Amino acid sequence: MRCPYCSSENTQVKDSRPVEDNTAIRRRRTCPVCEQRFTTFERVQLQDVTVIKSDGKRESFNRGKLRHSIMIALRKRPIDEARLDDQLSLLVRQLEMSGDGEVTSKDIGKRVMEMLARLDPVGFVRYASVYNDFQQASDFTRLLESLGGKASDDASSS
Repeated sequence: MRCPYCSSENTQVKDSRPVEDNTAIRRRRTCPVCEQRFTTFERVQLQDVTVIKSDGKRESFNRGKLRHSIMIALRKRPIDEARLDDQLSLLVRQLEMSGDGEVTSKDIGKRVMEMLARLDPVGFVRYASVYNDFQQASDFTRLLESLGGKASDDASSS
């Protein structure tokens, strides 16, 4: 593994441990040249996934990019990151097993919204507002109404 600081190709693993419900391995590494420490993750990849964007462009699936967008929706929310990573691993596994290795960005967005609806209703609404390109306050009202009694039940129990 190449050192991200000095580009030395001779780094040493100091610690390894399973994470994300044993679907990944976290490795703590040290560079003997610059003595910097960094962390890497190793995951099983069942197949390469290509994302078909709404404009027709194709790009390789990027787990980090997806996680970043979800973290923006969950900013300042009381969500355990380990639980989020477990759910994200399940979602990625579903994408990898979904067939021919191509998936639309719309399908990914729908799957993320389903996951967020289970994890955190506020994060779900935040993500949905960007995913669905909300332009007016009435867009939020329609989304909350589509959730039915669940949204009002959650609000009354707070």
